[in-house]
Amino acid sequence: MKRADMMIQEELKKISSYVSKLLRQKFGRGPEACFASAGSRFLVITIRGFLSPMEEVLLQHNKEDSVDTTRSIIVSSMLPELKGVISVSLGVEVDRFYHDWNYSNNAGVVIAVFGKELPFARTVDLPPLRTAMDVEAFREEVNRISGYVQKVPEGVDIHAITPKLVVVLRVGILIPIEKALLGRGFDRELRIAKDRLEKEHFQQSPVFARLLGGPLENVFVDWNFLNDEGIVCFQLK
Repeated sequence: MKRADMMIQEELKKISSYVSKLLRQKFGRGPEACFASAGSRFLVITIRGFLSPMEEVLLQHNKEDSVDTTRSIIVSSMLPELKGVISVSLGVEVDRFYHDWNYSNNAGVVIAVFGKELPFARTVDLPPLRTAMDVEAFREEVNRISGYVQKVPEGVDIHAITPKLVVVLRVGILIPIEKALLGRGFDRELRIAKDRLEKEHFQQSPVFARLLGGPLENVFVDWNFLNDEGIVCFQLK
Protein backbone atom coordinates (compact mmCIF):
# COMPACT_ATOMS: atom_id res chain seq x y z
CA MET A 1 0.00 0.00 0.00
CA LYS A 2 1.34 3.44 -0.96
CA ARG A 3 2.14 5.95 1.76
CA ALA A 4 -0.67 8.29 0.63
CA ASP A 5 -3.15 5.41 0.78
CA MET A 6 -1.98 4.50 4.26
CA MET A 7 -2.44 8.07 5.43
CA ILE A 8 -6.02 8.13 4.11
CA GLN A 9 -6.79 4.83 5.81
CA GLU A 10 -5.47 6.22 9.08
CA GLU A 11 -7.72 9.27 8.76
CA LEU A 12 -10.70 7.04 8.03
CA LYS A 13 -9.90 5.00 11.15
CA LYS A 14 -9.80 8.20 13.20
CA ILE A 15 -13.21 9.22 11.83
CA SER A 16 -14.63 5.77 12.68
CA SER A 17 -13.30 6.01 16.23
CA TYR A 18 -14.69 9.50 16.60
CA VAL A 19 -18.17 8.39 15.49
CA SER A 20 -18.06 5.55 18.03
CA LYS A 21 -17.09 8.05 20.71
CA LEU A 22 -19.92 10.43 19.78
CA LEU A 23 -22.49 7.64 19.81
CA ARG A 24 -21.26 6.50 23.23
CA GLN A 25 -21.54 10.04 24.57
CA LYS A 26 -25.03 10.60 23.17
CA PHE A 27 -26.58 7.18 23.81
CA GLY A 28 -24.64 5.84 26.78
CA ARG A 29 -23.12 3.00 24.78
CA GLY A 30 -21.13 2.69 21.59
CA PRO A 31 -21.43 0.35 18.62
CA GLU A 32 -19.71 -3.03 18.41
CA ALA A 33 -18.18 -1.99 15.09
CA CYS A 34 -17.83 1.22 13.11
CA PHE A 35 -16.04 1.49 9.77
CA ALA A 36 -15.56 4.41 7.37
CA SER A 37 -15.13 4.05 3.60
CA ALA A 38 -14.63 6.90 1.14
CA GLY A 39 -14.92 7.23 -2.61
CA SER A 40 -16.28 9.50 -5.32
CA ARG A 41 -18.13 12.27 -3.41
CA PHE A 42 -19.11 10.17 -0.41
CA LEU A 43 -17.93 9.03 2.99
CA VAL A 44 -19.93 6.03 4.18
CA ILE A 45 -19.76 5.11 7.87
CA THR A 46 -21.25 1.67 8.53
CA ILE A 47 -22.28 0.87 12.10
CA ARG A 48 -23.07 -2.51 13.69
CA GLY A 49 -24.30 -3.69 17.06
CA PHE A 50 -25.78 -0.46 18.31
CA LEU A 51 -28.93 -0.65 20.43
CA SER A 52 -29.38 0.88 23.86
CA PRO A 53 -31.32 -1.08 26.52
CA MET A 54 -34.21 1.38 26.25
CA GLU A 55 -34.35 0.95 22.47
CA GLU A 56 -34.34 -2.83 22.81
CA VAL A 57 -37.39 -2.64 25.09
CA LEU A 58 -39.22 -0.30 22.71
CA LEU A 59 -38.51 -2.54 19.73
CA GLN A 60 -39.78 -5.57 21.66
CA HIS A 61 -43.07 -3.67 22.03
CA ASN A 62 -43.21 -2.78 18.31
CA LYS A 63 -42.31 0.86 18.89
CA GLU A 64 -39.87 1.14 16.00
CA ASP A 65 -41.27 4.56 14.99
CA SER A 66 -40.47 5.94 18.44
CA VAL A 67 -36.93 4.57 18.32
CA ASP A 68 -36.43 5.95 14.85
CA THR A 69 -37.68 9.42 15.75
CA THR A 70 -35.56 9.68 18.90
CA ARG A 71 -32.46 8.31 17.21
CA SER A 72 -32.87 10.66 14.26
CA ILE A 73 -32.99 13.69 16.58
CA ILE A 74 -29.92 12.61 18.54
CA VAL A 75 -27.87 11.62 15.49
CA SER A 76 -28.76 14.91 13.79
CA SER A 77 -27.41 16.76 16.83
CA MET A 78 -24.05 15.01 16.28
CA LEU A 79 -23.66 15.99 12.66
CA PRO A 80 -22.34 19.58 13.01
CA GLU A 81 -19.47 18.32 15.17
CA LEU A 82 -18.84 15.36 12.89
CA LYS A 83 -18.86 17.66 9.86
CA GLY A 84 -15.91 19.61 11.27
CA VAL A 85 -13.93 16.48 12.09
CA ILE A 86 -14.43 15.00 8.61
CA SER A 87 -13.57 18.25 6.85
CA VAL A 88 -10.33 18.63 8.81
CA SER A 89 -9.37 14.96 8.43
CA LEU A 90 -9.98 14.68 4.68
CA GLY A 91 -9.47 18.29 3.62
CA VAL A 92 -12.86 18.46 1.88
CA GLU A 93 -15.95 20.34 3.08
CA VAL A 94 -19.03 18.22 3.83
CA ASP A 95 -22.10 19.45 1.96
CA ARG A 96 -24.81 17.35 3.66
CA PHE A 97 -25.49 14.14 5.57
CA TYR A 98 -27.85 11.16 5.30
CA HIS A 99 -28.40 8.45 7.90
CA ASP A 100 -30.58 5.38 8.32
CA TRP A 101 -30.90 2.19 10.38
CA ASN A 102 -31.93 -1.42 9.95
CA TYR A 103 -33.06 -2.49 13.41
CA SER A 104 -33.67 -6.13 12.51
CA ASN A 105 -29.98 -6.45 11.58
CA ASN A 106 -28.84 -3.99 14.27
CA ALA A 107 -27.00 -1.99 11.62
CA GLY A 108 -26.89 1.58 10.42
CA VAL A 109 -25.15 4.01 8.15
CA VAL A 110 -24.15 7.68 8.17
CA ILE A 111 -23.26 9.12 4.77
CA ALA A 112 -21.46 12.41 4.22
CA VAL A 113 -21.85 13.97 0.78
CA PHE A 114 -19.14 16.31 -0.48
CA GLY A 115 -19.55 19.09 -3.00
CA LYS A 116 -16.76 17.73 -5.18
CA GLU A 117 -14.89 14.54 -5.97
CA LEU A 118 -12.52 13.40 -3.26
CA PRO A 119 -8.91 13.97 -4.32
CA PHE A 120 -7.96 10.43 -3.27
CA ALA A 121 -10.95 8.67 -4.89
CA ARG A 122 -8.60 6.62 -7.05
CA THR A 123 -7.33 4.76 -3.96
CA VAL A 124 -10.61 2.97 -3.23
CA ASP A 125 -11.25 -0.67 -4.14
CA LEU A 126 -12.49 -1.62 -7.58
CA PRO A 127 -16.27 -1.25 -7.93
CA PRO A 128 -18.55 -4.29 -8.12
CA LEU A 129 -20.30 -2.93 -11.24
CA ARG A 130 -17.69 -3.94 -13.80
CA THR A 131 -19.14 -2.76 -17.09
CA ALA A 132 -21.21 0.09 -18.49
CA MET A 133 -23.92 -2.47 -19.18
CA ASP A 134 -23.98 -3.45 -15.50
CA VAL A 135 -24.33 0.18 -14.46
CA GLU A 136 -27.15 0.78 -16.93
CA ALA A 137 -29.02 -2.35 -15.80
CA PHE A 138 -28.60 -1.23 -12.20
CA ARG A 139 -29.95 2.22 -13.09
CA GLU A 140 -32.93 0.71 -14.89
CA GLU A 141 -33.86 -1.33 -11.82
CA VAL A 142 -33.55 1.74 -9.56
CA ASN A 143 -35.81 3.63 -11.97
CA ARG A 144 -38.30 0.76 -12.14
CA ILE A 145 -38.69 0.48 -8.37
CA SER A 146 -38.71 4.25 -7.88
CA GLY A 147 -41.40 4.58 -10.54
CA TYR A 148 -43.48 1.88 -8.89
CA VAL A 149 -43.45 3.41 -5.41
CA GLN A 150 -43.49 7.09 -6.41
CA LYS A 151 -41.97 8.31 -9.74
CA VAL A 152 -38.98 7.73 -11.99
CA PRO A 153 -36.24 10.08 -10.75
CA GLU A 154 -35.11 12.96 -12.92
CA GLY A 155 -31.54 11.88 -12.27
CA VAL A 156 -29.76 8.79 -10.87
CA ASP A 157 -26.07 8.78 -9.94
CA ILE A 158 -24.52 5.42 -9.02
CA HIS A 159 -21.28 5.28 -7.06
CA ALA A 160 -19.46 2.12 -6.00
CA ILE A 161 -17.56 2.95 -2.82
CA THR A 162 -16.14 -0.55 -2.21
CA PRO A 163 -16.98 -3.98 -3.65
CA LYS A 164 -19.58 -4.28 -0.88
CA LEU A 165 -20.98 -0.73 -0.78
CA VAL A 166 -22.86 1.09 -3.53
CA VAL A 167 -24.46 4.50 -3.05
CA VAL A 168 -27.24 5.75 -5.33
CA LEU A 169 -28.21 9.43 -5.33
CA ARG A 170 -31.65 10.12 -6.82
CA VAL A 171 -32.76 13.64 -7.77
CA GLY A 172 -36.30 14.80 -8.56
CA ILE A 173 -38.29 12.07 -6.80
CA LEU A 174 -41.17 13.82 -5.03
CA ILE A 175 -44.67 13.64 -6.49
CA PRO A 176 -47.24 16.47 -6.00
CA ILE A 177 -49.10 14.76 -3.14
CA GLU A 178 -45.83 14.30 -1.25
CA LYS A 179 -44.93 17.96 -1.73
CA ALA A 180 -48.39 18.91 -0.45
CA LEU A 181 -47.94 16.73 2.65
CA LEU A 182 -44.54 18.29 3.31
CA GLY A 183 -46.07 21.73 2.95
CA ARG A 184 -48.55 20.84 5.70
CA GLY A 185 -45.88 19.59 8.08
CA PHE A 186 -46.15 15.82 7.59
CA ASP A 187 -42.40 15.32 7.16
CA ARG A 188 -42.08 12.58 9.79
CA GLU A 189 -45.10 10.60 8.60
CA LEU A 190 -43.97 10.73 4.97
CA ARG A 191 -40.44 9.69 5.91
CA ILE A 192 -41.66 6.65 7.87
CA ALA A 193 -44.00 5.52 5.08
CA LYS A 194 -41.40 5.93 2.34
CA ASP A 195 -38.71 4.21 4.41
CA ARG A 196 -40.66 0.99 4.83
CA LEU A 197 -42.04 0.90 1.29
CA GLU A 198 -38.77 1.59 -0.52
CA LYS A 199 -36.64 -0.71 1.63
CA GLU A 200 -39.02 -3.59 1.04
CA HIS A 201 -38.93 -3.27 -2.75
CA PHE A 202 -35.20 -2.59 -3.05
CA GLN A 203 -34.33 -5.46 -0.70
CA GLN A 204 -36.57 -7.98 -2.47
CA SER A 205 -35.34 -7.25 -5.99
CA PRO A 206 -33.05 -10.06 -7.27
CA VAL A 207 -31.47 -7.75 -9.85
CA PHE A 208 -29.20 -5.89 -7.45
CA ALA A 209 -27.72 -9.03 -5.90
CA ARG A 210 -27.07 -10.47 -9.37
CA LEU A 211 -25.33 -7.33 -10.64
CA LEU A 212 -23.34 -6.81 -7.44
CA GLY A 213 -22.23 -10.42 -7.30
CA GLY A 214 -23.69 -11.40 -3.94
CA PRO A 215 -26.73 -11.24 -1.64
CA LEU A 216 -27.72 -7.95 -0.03
CA GLU A 217 -27.27 -7.65 3.72
CA ASN A 218 -28.77 -4.19 4.17
CA VAL A 219 -30.50 -1.49 2.16
CA PHE A 220 -30.51 1.99 3.71
CA VAL A 221 -32.61 4.91 2.48
CA ASP A 222 -32.90 8.57 3.42
CA TRP A 223 -34.08 11.82 1.84
CA ASN A 224 -33.42 15.51 1.67
CA PHE A 225 -36.94 16.74 1.03
CA LEU A 226 -35.83 20.36 0.72
CA ASN A 227 -33.55 19.47 -2.20
CA ASP A 228 -35.98 16.86 -3.60
CA GLU A 229 -33.38 14.13 -3.52
CA GLY A 230 -32.84 10.82 -1.81
CA ILE A 231 -30.10 8.30 -1.24
CA VAL A 232 -30.04 4.50 -1.32
CA CYS A 233 -27.09 2.55 0.08
CA PHE A 234 -26.69 -1.11 -0.84
CA GLN A 235 -24.52 -3.20 1.48
CA LEU A 236 -23.55 -6.74 0.49
CA LYS A 237 -22.97 -9.62 2.87
